[in-house]
Amino acid sequence: MTTTMVSTDGKSRCSWCGTVAEFIPYHDDEWGFPVDDDIGLFEKICLESFQSGLSWRTILAKRENFRAAFKQFDFNKVARFKDADVERLLQDEGIVRHRGKITAAINNAQRAKEMVKSEGSLAAFFWRYEPTASEPPQTVSVSPESAALAKELKKRGWKFVGPTTAYAFIQAMGLINDHSEGCITRKKVAAARKKFIRPS
Repeated sequence: MTTTMVSTDGKSRCSWCGTVAEFIPYHDDEWGFPVDDDIGLFEKICLESFQSGLSWRTILAKRENFRAAFKQFDFNKVARFKDADVERLLQDEGIVRHRGKITAAINNAQRAKEMVKSEGSLAAFFWRYEPTASEPPQTVSVSPESAALAKELKKRGWKFVGPTTAYAFIQAMGLINDHSEGCITRKKVAAARKKFIRPS
């Protein structure tokens, strides 16, 4: 069963947040809140791809470096990266230097441009995968929706976005409210989701 932990400020938060100081602002102000900004969505899916096999703490610590390296995750700019950019990024100690993940990010930027052209926006596409029901908070790492999303992205040529990565993305972008019962942020996310106008 999902539990909460009391942080150093005496407030209950999701146990994954724990007492790690750098997690708290991300947990309190960003994780699970609904996102409809295409650049923000592209950043989230890229970072979740880079996180695969690593700890989220590693990615969060390098986030500003990732933003600088990938043009603030403007996929229109990243889509134009060439082989020289891949080699440059492989020398950047501030990010995760994994050739497959770097080339996947560039490929996915190109696919994102195609998606905007065909679907109108990334947001319009991703919000189609909002579950009608969900499991108790943080009890699963994949879902029918994440499997379907990963399958469709693969069909469209995206890389490094399997069902588990897709589920982490679904959690992060607010397609579900996966904050623990008793977490101080759960009600805030619920209120934000209630007011949120789903893109179409």
